[in-house]
Amino acid sequence: MTDPLLRLHTETVRPEWIDYNGHMNVAYYVLAFDHATDRLLDHAGLGIAYVRETNRSVFVLEMHVTYEREVGEGDPLAFTTRILDIDAKRVHLIHAMHHAGEGWLAATNELVLMHIDLEARRSCPLPESALKTLTEIHHFQAALPMPPQTGRVIGLKRRSSA
Repeated sequence: MTDPLLRLHTETVRPEWIDYNGHMNVAYYVLAFDHATDRLLDHAGLGIAYVRETNRSVFVLEMHVTYEREVGEGDPLAFTTRILDIDAKRVHLIHAMHHAGEGWLAATNELVLMHIDLEARRSCPLPESALKTLTEIHHFQAALPMPPQTGRVIGLKRRSSA
């Protein structure tokens, strides 16, 4: 790896993703980010074949989306992924959605994932191979500055009345 950011997914904004405001609807940002998460899981060996073979999967525990700039029909999208933290069962990550042609940031998606035994419906440790892959990525990316969109709390910012 030479580029510390994973570049595993690209997509084009589809006509059916456009809402009455003339831009991509919020639900489809989440869908596009979910596709990027699927590519990360595939990369780590945790994709659909793994789920079928082991009856284990990954669930989203928490998710935050920031909308930085509108995208419209036909816009090409490129996604980067950064592993922010990892333990035996959980992964904290952030995806960034960029306009693939012009490079500007459109949105981010911060997630906490947990590995789940689908029969017991309880958390369980990640398989060693996936933990190794994701930990190596995390260590490779560790020197990068923390993205400013991480760890945000939703609320209204008030100006002080001094």
